[in-house]
Amino acid sequence: MAGSRRITSFFKLLLLSLALILFIVPFAFLLLNSFKENKEITANPLSLPGSFSMDNYANAFDKMNYVDAFTNSFIITVLSVLLISLFAAMTAHYFVRNPTKGNQYTFLLMVASMIIPFQALMIPLVKVYGSLDMLNSKWSLIYMYIGFGSSLAVFIYHGFVKGIPKELEEAALIDGCTRVQTFFRIVFPVLMPTTATIAILNVLWIWNDFLLPSLVLTDPEQRTLPLSTFNFYGTYTVDFGPLMASLVLTVLPIVVVYLFAQKYIIQGVMQGAVK
Repeated sequence: MAGSRRITSFFKLLLLSLALILFIVPFAFLLLNSFKENKEITANPLSLPGSFSMDNYANAFDKMNYVDAFTNSFIITVLSVLLISLFAAMTAHYFVRNPTKGNQYTFLLMVASMIIPFQALMIPLVKVYGSLDMLNSKWSLIYMYIGFGSSLAVFIYHGFVKGIPKELEEAALIDGCTRVQTFFRIVFPVLMPTTATIAILNVLWIWNDFLLPSLVLTDPEQRTLPLSTFNFYGTYTVDFGPLMASLVLTVLPIVVVYLFAQKYIIQGVMQGAVK
């Protein structure tokens, strides 16, 4: 019995190790190639760099206008995630506590909208908002992210709100809280583990998104980090060295945030599962 458990544990460890290698290898090659010159990359992208030079990073930082692009990405991501979490939690709470036919149909429509691919909507989206002169603005992009991200967030929150005893809210109302105070003091704190999960999903999606910002943001000063990496693609050539460096600079903030918040992220996900 003990032997079979050891064999099972060994194979589990082996599979996890292989999965880890599969995830790390592409990023390792990206990091190594970011220190190479173009001729080294085209000659052998799998080789080690002849010398570790930071010229690609200096070039990428300057050409992609990193500070402005980072600021745009930060503003768009933070505001979008905060507003999606807040509005979705309030909407889900309203649907659960007021189970009318209209609310049930509205919830079903929101869930059904998640199966519609964005590619089917992007051309009408650009035409409609272009006619209203609402393109080329980070605030319009935030508004669109709220619309596209709310359905999944409401769906996730809806299941967790059902698990919150209604008696907690009734007790708060008896103690003199208004409905708004009850939500923010009783309900929303209980939903924090769920909020952490939703925030992780949305941060990864919005920070790394390329397609929607490429349709909305045409002014170079409004571009996000993923859009700024497109500066290294020419008509017939690609500047591989600075491109690799720009990709590293783009994903680095998310990696740093995850490393520092890893404990709280895992704790939030586990608490959400227990709830």
